[in-house]
Amino acid sequence: SVVRKAKEADTYIFTRQSYQEFPDYWISDSGFNNPSKLTDLNPQQQTFAWGQKPELVKYKGYDGEDLQGVLIKPADYKAGDKVPVVIYFYRYMSQRMYDFPKMVLNHRPNLPMYTSNGYAIFLPDIRFEIGHPGRSATQTMLNAAQALIDRGVADPDKIGLQGHSWAGYQSAFMITQTDMFKAVVSGAPVSNMTSAFSGIRLESGLARQFQYETGQSRIGKPLTEAPELYIENSPVFYADKVNTPILIMFGDKDGAVPWQEGIQYYLALRRHDKDAIFLQYEGEPHHLKKLPNQLDYSIRMKEYFDYHLKGLPPAAWIKSGEAFIAE
Repeated sequence: SVVRKAKEADTYIFTRQSYQEFPDYWISDSGFNNPSKLTDLNPQQQTFAWGQKPELVKYKGYDGEDLQGVLIKPADYKAGDKVPVVIYFYRYMSQRMYDFPKMVLNHRPNLPMYTSNGYAIFLPDIRFEIGHPGRSATQTMLNAAQALIDRGVADPDKIGLQGHSWAGYQSAFMITQTDMFKAVVSGAPVSNMTSAFSGIRLESGLARQFQYETGQSRIGKPLTEAPELYIENSPVFYADKVNTPILIMFGDKDGAVPWQEGIQYYLALRRHDKDAIFLQYEGEPHHLKKLPNQLDYSIRMKEYFDYHLKGLPPAAWIKSGEAFIAE
């Protein structure tokens, strides 16, 4: 990325990056043949087991089209190892092949936190079909995960999913259709499209109907015209089919997805004695903003995957829960 060009000289300051290389400042002429490094802003990275060089994995989408995802093996990976995998996704992710992973805590996994602790990370591209976003995303994810198994990298009994918002919905739906995944962390998912359709996005004040008819949710028709599609794509109606442990996270001031959507799914799952945990962050919006909560969620997410994918002893909150109001 070019940062600045000198006004009266053939000189550029730019950054370059990869998964292993922090985006330091460099200087060069327009030929970029002999650039010189100006900064060394992240020397502490050398003391961490950061992860191996990312590679592309190819697989087929819902209709057999060619798709790909980014696989980052753990730092200590050896050929032939079958390792636990956390799949983080949304829609298109393969363009992140050369992105340096920012060391931040928020609603997604901190990638080096996992690749330095024996996990592989996979960032797949996902395919959607108008009218059938749940079914098409599920089939694409199954194909993507199977590609990791076929490469001999993923332990088939140790694959987890993590998604937020639209990907939170996808992960919540996928486990109603398949038992392939060992554990899921679903952030701010819509679970009932029939109840969400005629709601308001409280942050913007926009009706949610456009999102389902012409936008991201991809139903393509109003509820009155195609109620069967809204039911087909709503995980709450299939809670009895779920066999995968799920951790649901919501801020109770979410202005994009009503947090009652998470409550609906959680209660439906618990009604059928499913392994479900609900994390409520008081006063938080769609993405966690307060550092203590970001840190708390990051720790709990990893503890959850460590228990289900690595077989480590469960943290007390996983087995015993925590009261909403302390005694």
